[in-house]
This record gives sequence, structure tokens and C-alpha cells, in this order.
Amino acid sequence: MNSHLRRAIGAALLGSLGLIPLSGCAEDSQGGGADAKTVTLVSHNSFAVSKDVLAEFTERTGYKVRRQTGGDAGSAVNQAILSKGHPQGDVFFGVDNTLLSRALDHDLFTPYRAKGLDKVPAALQLDGDKHRVTPVDYGDICVNYDRAYFTEKKLAPPRTLEDLTKPAYKNLLVTENAATSSPGLGFLLGTAARYGDDGWKGYWKKLRANGVEVVDGWEQAYFDRFSGGGKGDKPLVVSYASSPPAGVADLKNKPAKAPTGVATGTCFRQVEFAGLLNGASNSRGGKALLDFLLTKRFQADVPLRMYVNPARGDVKLPELFTRYGVEIADPATLSPQKIAKNREPWVKAWSSLVL
Repeated sequence: MNSHLRRAIGAALLGSLGLIPLSGCAEDSQGGGADAKTVTLVSHNSFAVSKDVLAEFTERTGYKVRRQTGGDAGSAVNQAILSKGHPQGDVFFGVDNTLLSRALDHDLFTPYRAKGLDKVPAALQLDGDKHRVTPVDYGDICVNYDRAYFTEKKLAPPRTLEDLTKPAYKNLLVTENAATSSPGLGFLLGTAARYGDDGWKGYWKKLRANGVEVVDGWEQAYFDRFSGGGKGDKPLVVSYASSPPAGVADLKNKPAKAPTGVATGTCFRQVEFAGLLNGASNSRGGKALLDFLLTKRFQADVPLRMYVNPARGDVKLPELFTRYGVEIADPATLSPQKIAKNREPWVKAWSSLVL
């Protein structure tokens, strides 16, 4: 299983509260641990980086990185909130725009403007000039389709959200539960962004009438129900724009095209951030690590380790991405404040309507 698949599974179950014991209290939030040789990075389970890249950070700065993982993204954020003021580490990585306001409202981070931020597009800098968090990567949740199915049926694959409600695609789509799955939640947010506070419910009524299937998580949807990823009979699945290149990464003989494609008009953008934790015992080391996360060296490592896009706009994507991936020019977006205000009532209404 490649790193994209591990990442997608690890990011699922955002609503989970499966907490692990906390460790590592801080005594000096002003950098009193400046002489420490270790900087602790707190993250979700799916964070990945090459060993030689971490070795370069140590060579540049003298700090070694210690990893502290906290389950999926939702669990990791919840743990950080519970340990606020006495954090598990120095830097937190893995809060995305669906959870960002929760983290900021709990005052988890010390403002710091990381070096290299000027190379990150303004559209990804969702905290504006406050710099409490640093954008590190982004990806898009999109409907994927099984090329072989649509070729065999001589049917054009869907391109937009509206297409998915048409009779030609009846009973073809499987999606994840918005209450238990990161991509499922992202797909719901994408429809809310497209159709508005009131219109998204009408859209889901159409989708339900057109036979959408809902399963608990990404792994079940992609491997068990999607015909392009496993043994299922559904040729459409909610996944990621990076799923097609991930699907051919381990193939010795690369095909002309990936077996799966992306419906580019169905996408919702996720942005992942890192921040210096309030109460960090090694704030100097934490700042050095945030700087490093925006270097070209680290950013170039991101695509093939985590199967997302680097935040920096001047980092060249690997050939696997440019050959088999697709650039989403106009993904749906919502502000973190809008998501924070509406996430719980929207998920509750969605559950009542669809399930």
C-alpha cells in the first residue's frame, strides 16, 4: 500500500475521539529550551518525510526531530486542545481548513512568520497576516471514475456535481459518511460551497434519488465498492485528485493513462498547516522546523511521500504527478470561519437527510 492510501485512511474518522496518553510538558514558552538538541513534531499518523530530508534538517540546524503521533487528524487536534499550555511537543502539523478555526479558537499556536512564506500563494494563507499557522501542503477531494467502465459503456464520465444527479449516472456513485470520514466531509462541504447554505440540501435529495451509496470510510469506498480501486461495482467514488498518480506509483510498467480519472468540477480544496505550539519547550527549534517545512528541499519531498501538493508555488511537481495527475483550476472553497460555524449542523442535517 503506497503512502497516499495510508494517508487517506489515516485522515479518516475526523469525528473520532480516540485519545492516547499525553506526554511532554513545557516549562518555558519563550524559548528556554534553546539549548535542547531535539525538536518535537506532533502530527497525525499519516505525516511522512524521507529520512535524508530529516537528516538535512539536523545537519542545517543541529536539531534532531522527534515524532509524536496522535491518531487521525481530528484526534490529533483534539489532543492538542486537551494539552493546551502543556503541549506534547513544539510544532503541530496536520490541522487542515476543516478544523482550523477550532484550533485557532482554542489559542493553540504562537504567531510566527516562517521564512519562505512569500513563496506560498495568498489563497493558501487562510490565517492572513496573523501567522498563527503556516501552510505546508494542499490537496483536492474529488470524484474519481473508472476509465474502463465508461469506455466499455461508451458513456462520458461525469465532470461536475450536477452531472452526478443525471439519470445516466444512477446507482454509480459511492461516497463516504460525512460524519465519520474526511473525504466524506470534504465532499459535503464542496456541495455547500457550490449550492449555498440552503441549496445543498436540495442537491443531496437529488443525489439520494439517483442512488448514491454511503459507506463509513475511504478504505471501504475505494477498495470494497469502487470498481477502479478494488472488487466493487461502483465506477464512481469520492477520493482525491492525487489518487490516479498514486494508483500507478508502484507499477513497474507504467500505462499511457492512469486507470482512474478525476471529475474536475466536483473538487473541494483541503489545506494543511503547521504551527508553533503555545508553551513549546523548544520554541527556537520549533521556529527552525517551521522554516524548514517551507524550504524547497522539504516541499519537493511532499508529493511522493504524502501524495499532496507542496504549498510553495515555485516547487516543481514530480513527473508522476504531471503525467498522471490533473491540476484543479477552480476547486470549491469555504473559509475556516464558515466551516466552523456550520460543520456540526450541516453534518447533522446531512445525516438525517441522506442516512
